[in-house]
Amino acid sequence: MRRLLPQTLPVWVLLIVIAGLLISQVATLYIVSRDRAAANDVVDLYRLNDRAYSLVQLMHAATPEERKLTASGLFDPTYAVTVSDTPAVTSSIAGDDELAELEDILVGRLSKFGVTDARVRRDPASQDTDEPGSFTNGPDAGQVERDLLVLAADFAQSDKLTASLRFADGQWLNFTEPITPAGPILSFNSVPLYSLIAGLIVVMSIWSLRRVTAPYRMMETAVKRIGNDLKSPPIPETGSREIRAAAKAINSMQARLLEHVEDREHLAAALAHDLRTPITRMRLRLELLRNSAVREALAHDLADVEGIASSVIDFATFEVTEEKAERIDFWSLVESIADGFEQVSFENDETRSRGLICIARPVALKRCVTNLVQNAVTYGKRAHLSLGKSDHTITLTIRDEGPGIPAAQIDAVFGSFVRLEQSRNRQTGGLGLGLSIARSIARAAGGEISLKNHPEGGLLTQLTLPLAA
Repeated sequence: MRRLLPQTLPVWVLLIVIAGLLISQVATLYIVSRDRAAANDVVDLYRLNDRAYSLVQLMHAATPEERKLTASGLFDPTYAVTVSDTPAVTSSIAGDDELAELEDILVGRLSKFGVTDARVRRDPASQDTDEPGSFTNGPDAGQVERDLLVLAADFAQSDKLTASLRFADGQWLNFTEPITPAGPILSFNSVPLYSLIAGLIVVMSIWSLRRVTAPYRMMETAVKRIGNDLKSPPIPETGSREIRAAAKAINSMQARLLEHVEDREHLAAALAHDLRTPITRMRLRLELLRNSAVREALAHDLADVEGIASSVIDFATFEVTEEKAERIDFWSLVESIADGFEQVSFENDETRSRGLICIARPVALKRCVTNLVQNAVTYGKRAHLSLGKSDHTITLTIRDEGPGIPAAQIDAVFGSFVRLEQSRNRQTGGLGLGLSIARSIARAAGGEISLKNHPEGGLLTQLTLPLAA
């Protein structure tokens, strides 16, 4: 169920707008339909009252025979008029309060013409009424004539109000008045207009949402770009006040991060410069010592100090290295690195995967792959390499023959100065910077490094990089 729900704020807001639009449209159409029906009822009662007055005024002074002749002359299937000795409305009890009140109004208004009783009821349309299709129009009929014919057909099929009025001599005047047919709220002519208005509202909502969420999209894009390249150019501070404020904050953050990294680089360079002189003096003094176990131990410790200083300096400066990204033949790069290790072999060497072109900084990428291969050889004795590609990705898989890594510590080994080998021996443990540097280089190139234990033993390292267009 959660998969069917939208995952982004703009889509949620758009769905809410559309749902509100639909609810408001349905509510509006319902209110209009109800009000129009109520207005039609009042108009129908008014028309019946007005017609009753006209007919009674015409017939009240005539004899019974003259009334019948007049009624026959006024007879129409839709507006039937008859005069008889019995009422068409047999019940003296009105069907509802509105009709009861109308009956009282008719008696009070027509009493001066000798009307002593009035009865009104609602009748459903008769089944034998002509269908609208029987109302034909000629080929030369205009729009007004066609509209009148359609309206006449609607009146012929609508329900009726039947009234019976009794004169003072006991004769009844019966007539019918068609109820105004309620036309549809939506028609073929109005649906396109409603759809156009709804479409315009949706389009305006989408445009407004894009304007409102522009700072968030800009921040997301800018943060990703800064994460891949800290020295990328700042984003332009243009647009609305909110967008300018967000752009200014991001540019300020990027400038401070870059300043922090450059300070770290300068500190590492100063450290290297300051260490170089005492290390050189120590080497000169070692040369003055006679050959002894102490001299060899000191020389070994001094080499460790130099290696540690070099690793720390490399870790501190690789992020701001001025190196341009280039198109790289990844197969050739991996092959050249593998040639430097006797313990490395290719599992798919016979396929010679070509066309593995990526875009990255050459020296940094070589260092990344070297660190991964070096780790596999150091901790896993041997490394088995394989290369492959999918539609948009290059994958380097390195499997070693070591003990693997506890599942709970797989993510931790990417941290700086994290060593699973607890000894102080740099030949077996290193400084714990290799994987951290390798992953940073891979991510800067748009790739990623993942670790997992192989089911048959050993650690499986995968480096994925985007395939160049």
